[in-house]
Amino acid sequence: MKNIIKGICLAAALSTVGFMNGQDKKHQHLSVSTESTSESIPAIRLVNNPDGTCTFEKGKIPTLKHMNTTTFWISNKTEEWEKNAHPAPRRQYVITLKGNIKFKVSDGSTFMIKPGVILLAEDLKGKGHSWDMVKSKEWERMYVPISEDADDFFIPDSK
Repeated sequence: MKNIIKGICLAAALSTVGFMNGQDKKHQHLSVSTESTSESIPAIRLVNNPDGTCTFEKGKIPTLKHMNTTTFWISNKTEEWEKNAHPAPRRQYVITLKGNIKFKVSDGSTFMIKPGVILLAEDLKGKGHSWDMVKSKEWERMYVPISEDADDFFIPDSK
């Protein structure tokens, strides 16, 4: 329940920012941020390699940033094609509200997504990624597309 409330609050905040950004069309692609903070949320970003495969990197997304987005939607349905390898349809945050999901990227590596970790899907070409539920019967998630050319605010972990 706590994760669902967090997700709804995040969605409300993001949609408010989107509404505010939509008020002035000439600033549609401008990303605005609040003061700098050391607070962040763990994130994993899917990216394309030059050879067309997909890989991932671990990092974080700072909190209290105004993100350039205009819509979001929630899903708890899964179609079989979604579990097969596919690239992301758009740059987007995928926020898991319920479920444990094992992702496999086309370079062969895997990682887990659970509530509290944001997936940043930016693998727009090639074979992409696939996933399967682990010890979960349902994946509740929220999709938040990132406006074209907007900053994703992802900060990679130091290597």
